[in-house]
Amino acid sequence: MTLKAGIVGLPNVGKSTLFNAVTRTQKAQAANYPFCTIDPNVGVVTVPDERLYVLQKIAKTNVVIPAAIEFVDIAGLVKGAATGEGLGNKFLSHIREVDAIVQVVRCFEDVDIHHVSGTVDPVRDIEIITTELVLADLESVEKRIDRQTKQAKRGDKEAIAEIPVLQKILPVLNAGKPAMLTDLTAEEKAIARMFYLLTDKPVIFACNVKDSDLATADGNPYVQKVRDYAKTHLNCEATVISAQIESDLVDLEPDDAKAFLADLGVQESGVGALIKATYHLLGLRTYFTAGEKEVRAWTIHQGDTAPKAAGVIHSDFERGFIKAETVAYADLVKCGSVAAAREKGLYRIEGKEYVVQDGDVLHFKFSV
Repeated sequence: MTLKAGIVGLPNVGKSTLFNAVTRTQKAQAANYPFCTIDPNVGVVTVPDERLYVLQKIAKTNVVIPAAIEFVDIAGLVKGAATGEGLGNKFLSHIREVDAIVQVVRCFEDVDIHHVSGTVDPVRDIEIITTELVLADLESVEKRIDRQTKQAKRGDKEAIAEIPVLQKILPVLNAGKPAMLTDLTAEEKAIARMFYLLTDKPVIFACNVKDSDLATADGNPYVQKVRDYAKTHLNCEATVISAQIESDLVDLEPDDAKAFLADLGVQESGVGALIKATYHLLGLRTYFTAGEKEVRAWTIHQGDTAPKAAGVIHSDFERGFIKAETVAYADLVKCGSVAAAREKGLYRIEGKEYVVQDGDVLHFKFSV
C-alpha cells in the first residue's frame, strides 16, 4: 500500500525544489527500493526508519526494503484556480487523487526570488489556497445536492443518506472554511469520504526557511504565524524544511551530509521529519517481516487486524489466514534472535482478532 501526498503551494515558494530534492535524495538512499518517477510530477520516497537496519543485523540479510509514500508535485496554484485560472481544473483533478496535502509556505525574505503577491505573508498564502479549494468543493457539493435530490425523489437509498451530510457541509464551505471542520458523526464521515472533497483531506504545512535559518527556525516569526494559524484554524501541524538545503544535500554521501548539517547547527534536514509526519498524519503504522531473504517494512492503517495486515503482502494471505507468529520489535532487539525471544515466551501466536501494533515483526501462516 503506497499512499499519496500532494505537495501544493503558490508559485516560487520552493515547492518544486523540495519535490525534486526529496525524490532524488530518497532514490540515492534506497538502492533496494524500486524508486520510480511515474510521470514528471510523481515520485516514490522511502519512510526513514532506523529499526530496519537493526533488524537487518539480526536477520543477517543484505536486502532492506523500507515503507514508501508517493509524493505528487501538483502544479503551482494561483488565485482563481477554482474558476480555471492557471492550470485550474488540471490542478484540482491531481489533488483529488491524493490522500493528504503537504502545503509548502514561504517563510523567508529574498529580494532575488519574486513572490507572486509581492510580499511574504505565509498566512495570506495559506488562505489563498484554502479559498480556491473551498470554492471548488462548494461547486462540487451544490451539484451533488441537485443530483441527489432528484435521485432521492425516486427512492434512491444512497441519495437519501447523502443529502443530510451534504447539507451539513454546505454552510461550512459557504463560510469559507474547509469541509474537514464540519461536525460529523463517524457514520456521516464515512459517507462524506465518498464525496472526495479537497478540503476534507488531512493537511500538513511545510514552512520553507532559508538554509541559514533552519537551526533557529523556532524563532522565525513567519514559522510561528503558520504554526499558530494551523493549530487555531485547521487543527493540524506544521513542520520546518529548507528546500535549498535539501537541494544541496542531494549529491552528498551520508557522512558528508551529516557534517554539512552539523555545520548549520541541525541534526536532520527536515525532510525526514516531513515524511514521518505525513506518514503519521495519514494514520499509518509499520510492521516488519524479517528473514534471510530480506527485511521489509509494510504499511498498514492504525487498528488493522492481522488478516488485513497479511493482505498487504498478498490477497491470498488475507483470504487463507490461519495465524500470525509475532514478536514486538523492542523484545526481539532485547533478545537478539527469534529463538531467544521464543525461549523467553515473547514470541506469540495471534489469531484473526489481533490488532497489529507499530513495530511488530510478523510471520504469517495461511492456506488457500
